[in-house]
Amino acid sequence: MSGKIKSRSATNVDSVAVSCDERILRDCHQLYTDAESGLVAIAESVGVCLLAPRKKITVMLMGNHSAGKSSFINWYVEEHIQRTGVAIETQGFSFVTSGRKRESLTGNATLHLYPHFKPLEQFKGVSEYLATEVCTSRQKRFSLVTFVDTPGLVDGDMKYPFDVDQALLWLGELCDLVLVFFDPMGQALCKRTLNIVENLNERQGERIHFYLSKADEAGGESDRQRVMMQIVQELCKRPGLNKCGFDMPTIYIPNPNKPSRCVNQIEEVCRTIERTINQTVQNTLNALEKDCDLITNAITHTLTQDRECVLSNRRARCQGCVCGLLGFMVPLLLLLGLLLGSLTRDTLEIALGPDNTHTLALHLTPVVRAMESVSAEVQLYGCASLVFISFLLILIARCFFRTKATLSGRHKRQLQEKLEYVQEVVKAKKKSLYEEYLRQSVGDQDME
Repeated sequence: MSGKIKSRSATNVDSVAVSCDERILRDCHQLYTDAESGLVAIAESVGVCLLAPRKKITVMLMGNHSAGKSSFINWYVEEHIQRTGVAIETQGFSFVTSGRKRESLTGNATLHLYPHFKPLEQFKGVSEYLATEVCTSRQKRFSLVTFVDTPGLVDGDMKYPFDVDQALLWLGELCDLVLVFFDPMGQALCKRTLNIVENLNERQGERIHFYLSKADEAGGESDRQRVMMQIVQELCKRPGLNKCGFDMPTIYIPNPNKPSRCVNQIEEVCRTIERTINQTVQNTLNALEKDCDLITNAITHTLTQDRECVLSNRRARCQGCVCGLLGFMVPLLLLLGLLLGSLTRDTLEIALGPDNTHTLALHLTPVVRAMESVSAEVQLYGCASLVFISFLLILIARCFFRTKATLSGRHKRQLQEKLEYVQEVVKAKKKSLYEEYLRQSVGDQDME
């Protein structure tokens, strides 16, 4: 990034069709990833690693086979995207997201679309069982959601083409929300499902929500109560899942041709997704402010450290000059002494004049007497010592002149521009986005 960083004003040509939350997440993502002045690039220039926030939340659905995971996705997007049936229809991981046109993507295209899921390649066989279904639906809050439909889990000798347990655990840590569906038709107590849920709950307990799916197929109310009692009892046997405030709403896909007296809490799932979206928007805005402070501190530290290096280099050069002058002065004085000793008094009077010669003789007489008072061998050792000291002083001066690296003037100007951009443009944008988000729920009088 060169030259003055230009501030951007978010112009949304499709603002009519885009919700406020979607626009906020998109603008935040653009603040990070902009090629010219994105926060990721700015942070990288000062040695800070930042990750751009995602524009959608990721919701993973898991449970035993035929628990209604794919049916729920079809109901939510109001399109028939996922295959449904009693048999195991979903054998791999299927991402369902909204886009500009209906499209089906394979494993490599899926990992290219979702680079943060690229570590899935480390699980042998997973990449061949990855797929993405893109549809144009904008029902409910689907434009802000990416569903991950997972393989139906069963016990026994069922073999999967990859390590489904580890893949689910890894995905569960990366997803914003995990919906666990238990069906009342005999597979709700699948040990594989319970083991995975228990492991996930240890690290991501606040993200996991349990639902009794296909509740309308459980028979009468007493049958449903017995099924729920069995599931809850099995869950409570596991210490990691035995917690206060446990809730498992009953849900089923509403069918006007098949009315049911069972209470359907499927809208509670939608409200859970809505709350997760709202929390994600707030977390993204809060992270934006923290990242701005992180970049500001890093740039300020870099500039401060550079100023300290400049001052240190200046002191080092001064000390090096002093040592260098002393180092060269000693041999020069010795040479001058030898030169003066080789000249007669008449020659000195002709060169310096009688008065200057007399003054020079007065100053040099103590030195001459001192030299005459010692033997020639001592004089030789003394001269050698002075030469050695001179050599040491020159070496010390050379060490002082080994200065620290400093920033160029252009680099410092660029850092200063980046600092001003983050403080004046990005933080102001974050404030306006937060106000836009809050205006959805509070009045203008509360914003003053």
